[in-house]
Amino acid sequence: MKTETTIQGLSASLNPARASRKMIGFVPTMGNLHEGHLNLVREARKLCDVVVVSIFVNPIQFGPNEDFDNYPRTLEHDSHLLAEVGCDIVFAPSVEQMYGNHPRLTNISVGEITNDLCGLQRPGHFDGVAVVVTKLFNIVQPNYAFFGQKDFQQLAVIKQLVRDLNMPIDVIGVPITRAEDGLALSSRNGYLSEQERKTAPTIYQTLKTAETDLHNGQALSDVLEKIRVNLTDAGFVVDYIEARSPSLQKIDQFDQDVVLFIAAKLGKTRLIDNLQVKYSS
Repeated sequence: MKTETTIQGLSASLNPARASRKMIGFVPTMGNLHEGHLNLVREARKLCDVVVVSIFVNPIQFGPNEDFDNYPRTLEHDSHLLAEVGCDIVFAPSVEQMYGNHPRLTNISVGEITNDLCGLQRPGHFDGVAVVVTKLFNIVQPNYAFFGQKDFQQLAVIKQLVRDLNMPIDVIGVPITRAEDGLALSSRNGYLSEQERKTAPTIYQTLKTAETDLHNGQALSDVLEKIRVNLTDAGFVVDYIEARSPSLQKIDQFDQDVVLFIAAKLGKTRLIDNLQVKYSS
């Protein structure tokens, strides 16, 4: 496995694959990898001849009161994990390599679907995601790119971006990887205290209960309120609980497939999760 830290070095490493028309798979990450990231690489390995993983903590997607400076940088450990699951090239550029020394005058905004959910709570976040993903897609030029469905809104934003800008890339959403107790794996889970970690799976438990309640005929509004009450009683501070169509349109009754979204703080840690509930008439 190679590690490249410059755009020129990565291009040189990928030129043979491009020349022989091999399929290039790409998994963008911010490092501090867990099993969810590794599953993305495994999926890429199934479809692609060459797998590239980027490790870059992107400063422009962090808000002024968020954890950019404290975000864990664990490149050596991450590299060992990636080698074990078949990654071919790690791309680990510096901020200067990605953004240069001159002011960035270009921004990329994906409207509507970034205006609420996490976009409402984190203004500018998805613009930062859109910029860095576009830059990485231009640098890597993959055939396939792999993203986890835990960040469902982010996945929708990237799919929209690729459609709107005619990027020749297939964006693949990979199901959420969960711990045995149901907690969606996230780099931020490491911020939880021991007691908070025991409480955190309540999010998934309430989602599964909501799925059962919907299939038993309970009204969607009542189900959402029940989620809010259960999480608040368990000690969470709820940012939002929302029901959307898979295309992120607001819905107010369970008459189609629905995605239930939760964002809530437990102590100082903000957790997100979602569950897709199938509708059957």
